[in-house]
Amino acid sequence: MTRVVGTVRRALLGAARDVLLNAVIGSPLLPTRARWVALRAVGMPVERCGVASRVWFGSRDVRIGRGTYVGHHCLFDTWAPVTIGARCAIAMQVSFVTSSHELGGPDKRAGAMTARPVTVEDGVWIGARATVLPGVTIGTGAVVAAGAVVTEDCAPHTLYAGVPARAVRALDNAPAR
Repeated sequence: MTRVVGTVRRALLGAARDVLLNAVIGSPLLPTRARWVALRAVGMPVERCGVASRVWFGSRDVRIGRGTYVGHHCLFDTWAPVTIGARCAIAMQVSFVTSSHELGGPDKRAGAMTARPVTVEDGVWIGARATVLPGVTIGTGAVVAAGAVVTEDCAPHTLYAGVPARAVRALDNAPAR
């Protein structure tokens, strides 16, 4: 009986968290500039930033740095932490995936679940509908093209594109004027 009560309690707390983070705070009725304040109020470690409506947070384990913008309909799958640095531009519908599965046997190919953190360093630009997979670090000043699937770490000040994402060229690493 105690296990059932504990399971029900966890399910209800998870549902309440999802409603608060994703329906109330994620509502288009809350101004983008005020959303970071609401996220901080529920315990998320976010600095002054812009978070558009309909961003989905799997938990409060997302850090967002000062001056970063997160576009509409982004997804943060947070079985492990996601850290976004300062002054980043995250376009619409970008997915940050921290979980996957080990390869299982022939009767069930999706084996045990695994989770690894995702880190986006300062000054990064990620294009629309890009996907960042578990364990990836995107280096300072890198650019990830729209639609790219990032499966490995990205070097600083480098443009990445494709499925899977590959380095296209080095970028000028002089500070913006």
